Amino acid sequence: MPSKYQIVKKDELTPDISRISVYAPLIAKKAKAGQFIILRATQDGERIPLTISSCDGDDVTVIYQKVGDSTMTLDEIPEGDCLADFVGPLGVPTDIDGCSKVAVIGGGLGCAIALPVAKALHDKGVHVDLIGGFRTKSIVILEEEMRDASDELYICTDDGSYGFSGFVTGKLQELIDGGEKYDRVYAIGPLPMMKFVCKLTKTADIPTIVSMNPIMIDGTGMCGCCRVTVDGQVKFACVDGPDFDGHKVDFDETIARASTYREFETRRREEHKCRLEGMSNG
Repeated sequence: MPSKYQIVKKDELTPDISRISVYAPLIAKKAKAGQFIILRATQDGERIPLTISSCDGDDVTVIYQKVGDSTMTLDEIPEGDCLADFVGPLGVPTDIDGCSKVAVIGGGLGCAIALPVAKALHDKGVHVDLIGGFRTKSIVILEEEMRDASDELYICTDDGSYGFSGFVTGKLQELIDGGEKYDRVYAIGPLPMMKFVCKLTKTADIPTIVSMNPIMIDGTGMCGCCRVTVDGQVKFACVDGPDFDGHKVDFDETIARASTYREFETRRREEHKCRLEGMSNG
């Protein structure tokens, strides 16, 4: 039997994105689509919130992008070693009731979050059109898994190198213009992408759920870092979400807050790379 929070499987999806499966039977037993975990790679590490991509038996799979010091530290832990903490499931599960046909939209790493939502809906008998957006063909992830979790899969690339040439909003508009009638749209990905999906669906009068992933620390709503404004009220993504009515989210405010630590994250990432290079040259 694996040890508590042991990484039982690890693989690299792209040079910047990795996937790990962690032995966490209690979480695996209760987790539902849309929920997340908070982990610490090491005892002195910071808390990292990651959406649960899938559960298989006693194992919980999460996918992460190496964007800062903490995720780069996480990526250095080899298969077979254990994480310091792995807590969950947290957040409110995604509402998958009351639909017969939906569009699920993922942007980049957001496809890892869109996947379990699409699968839960598909397993329930809902017709799922899944739209996955990426900058270019070389960074497309989870294509086979997304195909299995949908009735129709549309891959979009910004540069036209694979699938539909253009943004996910262009493909969604094409489907709507072609006569597709959706009960609901789920949009998960970068904030600007979700913002413009919601602008489109509001015009088309299609209810839309977005998954918000703001700065988060404790996962209980006490720190207040994950606050978002929804319909003029302050909500906390970790306990009230992460899903919200996309037509009521103040995206401009959330985008402004999300940029607060971008310069700091970039600096720490470069410092981390320098330390690794120093160790390899020593």
